[in-house]
Amino acid sequence: MSSEWIHLAAIAWPLLVALILGIVVHWSLRALARVASRRAHEHMRARIAQVVAVPAAVALPLLFLSLALDATPIDPDLLGQLRHWIAIGGMLCLTWLGARVVGAIEARILLEHPVDVEDNLAARRIQTQARVISRVIQAGVVLVGVSLALMTFPQVRQVGAGLLASAGIIGLIAGVAAQPVFGNLIAGLQIALAQPIRLDDVVIVEGEWGRIEEITSTYVVVRIWDERRLVVPLQWFISNPFQNWTRTSAQLLGTVFLWLDHRAPIPAIRDQLQRICEADPRWDRRVCVTQITETDKHTIEVRLLVSARNSGELFDLRCAVREGMLAFLDAHHPQALPRVRNEVTDGDARRAATHAVAPVDHASTRSPGAEAATETALDAHLDTGLPSRPAQ
Repeated sequence: MSSEWIHLAAIAWPLLVALILGIVVHWSLRALARVASRRAHEHMRARIAQVVAVPAAVALPLLFLSLALDATPIDPDLLGQLRHWIAIGGMLCLTWLGARVVGAIEARILLEHPVDVEDNLAARRIQTQARVISRVIQAGVVLVGVSLALMTFPQVRQVGAGLLASAGIIGLIAGVAAQPVFGNLIAGLQIALAQPIRLDDVVIVEGEWGRIEEITSTYVVVRIWDERRLVVPLQWFISNPFQNWTRTSAQLLGTVFLWLDHRAPIPAIRDQLQRICEADPRWDRRVCVTQITETDKHTIEVRLLVSARNSGELFDLRCAVREGMLAFLDAHHPQALPRVRNEVTDGDARRAATHAVAPVDHASTRSPGAEAATETALDAHLDTGLPSRPAQ
């Protein structure tokens, strides 16, 4: 009986020591990570500690457990299985650490290139590249780590050998099945390098106006002006045309159309447009033009062309120009507003009262080729106002 207790004690005390050390180290490293997270924006060492501490809080207890198992007199088969699972845990911790390192580098790049500045074209370009490439690298790190962990199982290695033996058919099937995945991956790399879109770009997608809010490894989120979110696959931006209003610059031109009477004073309208633009801080002082672009027998089409620093200010400026110009015309030149004319004189009224309207000569309005019977019945109906009687 004493020998059994001695054997259990020989197994228990290394594991108990490893458990106590693991708990102490785990909570210490988690506390260190919390402290480092508050100073990560200021100190490089704090950022490194924040990245390493969390995976290490799991990896070090596993290391202590592995050392404790070496000091315990347990069955070799059971010891081998336990070491196998501890090794898998260590590989997953290394994979986790690699993904966190990539994410930390991305966060540092984003911190050094903020987009909440007036001229953020270069920052948006760098942030887009950093986000997309980081997602691709993280996905690759996770894929490699999980694959290596699975390959430690003999059964998985046998399946892998069988797949390699039939690589032709399996490769074809896998290629067809994984086409969307690899297509999005390649599209993500194309977007990161060629950058047809960047974060915070103003785009027109499927007839919707919005800004690029997020670019992931598989899709793009477009924040529409009315707070909706349009989720678009990455491949769509590579294979479909779309409008990018901030590709090289955020500056834009906008038009306001007015349909006015032919007597509209164009010089006065041109001067008023200049005054409205100069009084509005949203005008970037580039373009302020008044042009007659079309005429017809009732109205003229006047185009007011203005410019602004970005699309949001341009929309508001166009509304202000439209309202200000209509108020100016109504107050100072009401004759410029379009109207429908109908002029009636006293002579026309007297002639309408004294002269009877001559009846219509139906023979002169008869269409050639019409059937005689139909025409006779129609004439009788029009002359008498009564339906014609059919022939007996």
